[in-house]
Amino acid sequence: MPMAGLSRCLLPGAFRKALSAVLLCAAHAVPAAGVFPAGQWATPNAAEPSRWSEAKLQVADAFAASIKSDAYLVIDKGVLVHAYGDIDKPMNLASVRKSVLSVLYGIHIGRAEIDLDQTLGQLGIGDKDGLSDTERTATVRQLMQLRSGVYHPAAYETDEAKAERPARGSHAPGAFWYYNNWDANVLGTIFERRTGRSVFEALKTDLAEPLQFQDFRYPQDTESRLERSSEHPAYVMHLSARDLARIGLLMARDGMWQDKRIVPAGWVTESTTSYTTVGPGWSGYGYLWWVPLKGFPFWQRGPHQLLLAVGTGGQFMMVDRKRDLVVVHRVDNSKGWLRRSEVRVDQFAVLASHILAAAPVAATPP
Repeated sequence: MPMAGLSRCLLPGAFRKALSAVLLCAAHAVPAAGVFPAGQWATPNAAEPSRWSEAKLQVADAFAASIKSDAYLVIDKGVLVHAYGDIDKPMNLASVRKSVLSVLYGIHIGRAEIDLDQTLGQLGIGDKDGLSDTERTATVRQLMQLRSGVYHPAAYETDEAKAERPARGSHAPGAFWYYNNWDANVLGTIFERRTGRSVFEALKTDLAEPLQFQDFRYPQDTESRLERSSEHPAYVMHLSARDLARIGLLMARDGMWQDKRIVPAGWVTESTTSYTTVGPGWSGYGYLWWVPLKGFPFWQRGPHQLLLAVGTGGQFMMVDRKRDLVVVHRVDNSKGWLRRSEVRVDQFAVLASHILAAAPVAATPP
């Protein structure tokens, strides 16, 4: 999602009004031995009923219905405590795919297959209109930060992104942040050249299989979208809310799954460090992850503790590492950009406030 589209609907004052009460609820200690899902997500049962407020979750459901959400779910300490709508239906992730790619990059950087400091020139990356000598000095790290300075037309761009694209050569690599699909798409090309596998093959073997996705169908739920504008396709992914939540839990648990390390130690912290302050300072941007800052008052839990993946149309995944909490929200735009509805970021914020108001109240404040 382009910066302007987010900043127009993410006004800090509106967030504080909608979410100020959330600071006093939903603060939990991460369990010493967290629950992980196997073939199915664990859910509360009669012997150990959920301490979440059913009445307040019904308020959240009513709000979700009013904004035409298709699905959302809440994972608390590895347990599926609440679900709404079609959580088992694979839907287009839109730009949430970028955050998923960041996780895959971390895995393969840990295998010494990718070097973040290699340049486009060293990797032999070009495009239909060619790249200048300066553009060829952009590094993989700068692409991960969306700071490459390469403003070549890209596949799968929104009209807004096209309108905001800076002129070619207007900024040196590393000097300027722009929500650039070209950077993200080229990262897919680099991934395939360096690992010898497609992004989708890696999604299957590195995430879907070890995390035991329930709904992912390979290769049906993947699509390489190539357009005339560029030789680098967009890697389009369709995941269900409950499968995406497994990736969120992996990030919440610092890359561990059961007793196995999936993502290298330190990658979650490095990839969710803010390298850019976006707009008026309401958020930051890491390696293809949004990092909430002062515009998200109830999410301020210190560096690297809260992550946000955002996709056009209403795709959101919020990962609160301190609370060991994952919230996934979906709108079904899988049939392209002609969506039946769109949920804005400010609307998701209100939904999140309703969800967290339903959480058990901690004995002590966060």
